[in-house]
Amino acid sequence: MTDAPRKKTYDELRSARWFAPDNLRAFGHRSRLMQMGYAPADWVGRPVIGILNTWSDLQPCHVHFKQRVEDVKRGVFQAGGFPVELPALSLSESAVKPTTMLYRNMLAMDAEELIRSHPIDGVVLMGGCDKTTPGLLLGATSAGVPAIFMPAGPMLRGNWKGKILGSGSDAWKYWDERRAGNITDADWQAMEGGIARSYGTCMTMGTASTMTAIAEAIGMTLPNASSIPAADANHIRLASDCGRRIVEMVWDDLTPSKIQTREAFENGIAVAMAMGCSTNAIIHLIAQARRAGQDIGLDDFEKASRKVPVIANVRPSGDTYLMEDFFYAGGLPALMNRIREHLHLDCLTVTGKTMGENIEGAEVYNDDVIRTVDTAIYKEGALAVLKGNIAPDGCVIKPSACAPQYLKHTGPALVFDSYPEMKEAIDRDDLDVTADHILILRNAGPQGGPGMPEWGMLPIPKKLVKQGVRDMLRMSDARMSGTSYGACILHVSPESYIGGPLALVRTGDLISVDVDARTINLEISDEEMARRKSAWVAPEPRYHRGYGWMFSRHIKQANEGCDFDFLETTFGAPVGEPDIF
Repeated sequence: MTDAPRKKTYDELRSARWFAPDNLRAFGHRSRLMQMGYAPADWVGRPVIGILNTWSDLQPCHVHFKQRVEDVKRGVFQAGGFPVELPALSLSESAVKPTTMLYRNMLAMDAEELIRSHPIDGVVLMGGCDKTTPGLLLGATSAGVPAIFMPAGPMLRGNWKGKILGSGSDAWKYWDERRAGNITDADWQAMEGGIARSYGTCMTMGTASTMTAIAEAIGMTLPNASSIPAADANHIRLASDCGRRIVEMVWDDLTPSKIQTREAFENGIAVAMAMGCSTNAIIHLIAQARRAGQDIGLDDFEKASRKVPVIANVRPSGDTYLMEDFFYAGGLPALMNRIREHLHLDCLTVTGKTMGENIEGAEVYNDDVIRTVDTAIYKEGALAVLKGNIAPDGCVIKPSACAPQYLKHTGPALVFDSYPEMKEAIDRDDLDVTADHILILRNAGPQGGPGMPEWGMLPIPKKLVKQGVRDMLRMSDARMSGTSYGACILHVSPESYIGGPLALVRTGDLISVDVDARTINLEISDEEMARRKSAWVAPEPRYHRGYGWMFSRHIKQANEGCDFDFLETTFGAPVGEPDIF
């Protein structure tokens, strides 16, 4: 029988350095708390719990956080802690331009420095919309204090004329029908009012639900936290549960470094594959792992892809169900129980128990929503990593969500050098394009975008849409929304803006894709490739000042997680580096 972990004493807390000493500086700290109406009974002997809240008036996914933060505080008070709310950068996927990915690392720095600079003993991270989950976890991992993530939760199902709508996925689908003349303006406007019926994140298996599921799979949330609908009363209780639990985590000194092992991230990858995850999972999980000092890369995703089938029948990989259905079918613990053989069940979690203990006895209540391994909706994992002379450092496709005829295809390239150029041409009736073409968008990567926007699901040319074409191969160094679908090849590395091979493709060149063989190649000779490379001219810098200038000089490529080089553990600082104060 192992001994119980030693509990911290009050004098060992970070916050005690601010409030406990009998000196002039501590007098100032205490008097300023009293200025706000607090009394010594609020902080003496209690851990200070920071609540990093990514609420804003332009963040529909987190609009309920203004109330939920009070529920977190209630839990903290009940457990004997002292809660303090700290506003963090709010990254609204639908409002921020050119892309929230440009600012994920800014949120990570914001979170880390908020924790490090304040008298914080533990932290509840309130996020959920795409980049807020990895951004907050990146920052908290580097800060090194006990942390628990509280997901925003998916919104309710959309509805239009009795049809169930999924955010993103059905927007793309019906937009093509409107372009083809099959949807009226009145229908389109009615759909706008029916596709997002409550607060919360996208209710398809987009990046938001992917990343909160990964957060749970690596052990950084309470069990089943990742899929509770935002409007469900269970979500209110979750908030208070997080507040209570973080207080105990502080006394137990249960820090992210004790949870985020290599095996934990391998659990995250396995779960992502089984969920039919967003392609963005690769970038964010690699960044998170490397912040935690774990060397996770594309090869780890490729290994899992060959072994773990997609068993979550949720759009866009699935054809009917949404996250609300997934939660009521048993949620993530039930799915994880069905892929136990692919998981490290002895990994520690924020509960203080192992992952195996957390999912023990979890049941599936609807076998069509959460399939068995034998009835999987796709026999391999959701993502595949391709490599070849056009993507020597890799690129990504989501075969579970694309037409099968494009999994092995050779076709001529149709190249666009910028997003505006593509937008101007794509609806032209005289565009020289067929369904066999491979549309290429370049200069849309981490530096070229800037920030690697979600432009990778290029629209099907209008002339083809009118002919009934609904999928074709598209390729870029951009990302795409996790709610997107289709034969889209993404994250081509190295990106074209810095001279990667994608920069050398010309319209009419043949490109061969073989997903089963995991290959992608530009069908020109090495000599011709070298000639084109020698003639390539670097574009003008995107930025000359400010955050963008710093971003351009320090952002890493997609296959490395797009973190800033100076924020990775390998830059020279240990995980949770010691406080300067």
